[in-house]
Amino acid sequence: MAGVDRILAIASGKGGVGKSTVSSNLAVALARQGRRVGLLDADIYGPSQHRMMGLNKRPASPDGKEIIPLVSHGVTFISMGLMLKEDEAVVWRGPMLMGALQQLLGQVRWGELDVLIVDLPPGTGDVQLSLAQKTNVDGAIIVSTPQDIALMDARKAMNMFVKTGIPVVGMIENMSMYVCPKCGNEDHIFGHGGAKAEAEKQGMNFYGEIPLDINVRLSSDSGTPIASGEGPISDAYAKIAKTLIDEGRA
Repeated sequence: MAGVDRILAIASGKGGVGKSTVSSNLAVALARQGRRVGLLDADIYGPSQHRMMGLNKRPASPDGKEIIPLVSHGVTFISMGLMLKEDEAVVWRGPMLMGALQQLLGQVRWGELDVLIVDLPPGTGDVQLSLAQKTNVDGAIIVSTPQDIALMDARKAMNMFVKTGIPVVGMIENMSMYVCPKCGNEDHIFGHGGAKAEAEKQGMNFYGEIPLDINVRLSSDSGTPIASGEGPISDAYAKIAKTLIDEGRA
């Protein structure tokens, strides 16, 4: 992809672990540290990034070929969600899905980017395979919650990337703990430390823990990623972003 220095895929073995939330916030955190960042919502069936990034405008295509991406919170952005009606379902077979991904990768005028973050759908299906075949992905980060069921599916995602020749560079543990805003007590609702232990077992980086917090949900629903503000969760994303920059991955 001309002008794009690196491609970083954000993946999960199962849905519901907060992969899209991590993707948008990580993109914003990298942009706040001066990186030229693109965000591609590759979850064709269930796009949500446009809502999280606060966008609802259909992207322009002056010549009917190139697509002009939108910019939000310093991030260059595109999603199928911008091209569909709010409640419209995507009922496509594999070839149509792959064609849409090819369009988003090849026909969007991304410009000069330090890193393009690709928010993949959950699982190990057509989109993941097409991305591996059509582009040179520099690395994948696996997002998981701490419990064994989520980690079991995360291992499947890792195995898929190994089979397609994409290096898995590390893991992020989302919903790692819940801190009561009234008393400060820390509860491990989904367990704790599972993703860190798995990363160590696999010999890869563990990038950090993101707490379960209502403000993450509120900020995502309002279209203002929590990483764009201040506070402990924003700091957690900033720390992950700095590590990725220092490693030369973003």
